[in-house]
Amino acid sequence: MDRVEAFNSLPAGDLSAVCAAPSWVAAMTAGRPYPSRQAIVAAAEAALRDLSWPGVLAALSAHPRIGERAAGDSKEAAWSRREQSAAAGSDEATTAALAELNRAYEEKFGHVFLIFASGRSRAEILAAARERLGNDEAAERPIVAEQLRRIALLRLERLLDELG
Repeated sequence: MDRVEAFNSLPAGDLSAVCAAPSWVAAMTAGRPYPSRQAIVAAAEAALRDLSWPGVLAALSAHPRIGERAAGDSKEAAWSRREQSAAAGSDEATTAALAELNRAYEEKFGHVFLIFASGRSRAEILAAARERLGNDEAAERPIVAEQLRRIALLRLERLLDELG
């Protein structure tokens, strides 16, 4: 079975490791069968761009705080640990700064600070968190949605690479 066929036959629940928003999973499941990898990625991107704010919040509920090690042996937890590897290897001062920024961000916005952490240094993550704390909710929501989109598309590519 090739990767596209394998994706087309995945249980819907397996797709939530890519993005935990039920509306995204439903859209991806409803679009089956996909004829190609490119069609899968295009459908995923469109469904991510169509997520309502409640859909984004549902997806955020599956993301650990930046700098905290995702628990468990699920695919999503493993991907999260890999994506946050730079932040996870922090020294004590960086760990404390991330914890404080997470707390301040959650207090201000009511959800976890989400950032596409792959390939970013601890200093870059800290700087982005500090900068984004200066946003109001109207400015922050599209940034969060874009970070979620980037993470989900990376995870989708990983999932497709692992299939077949």
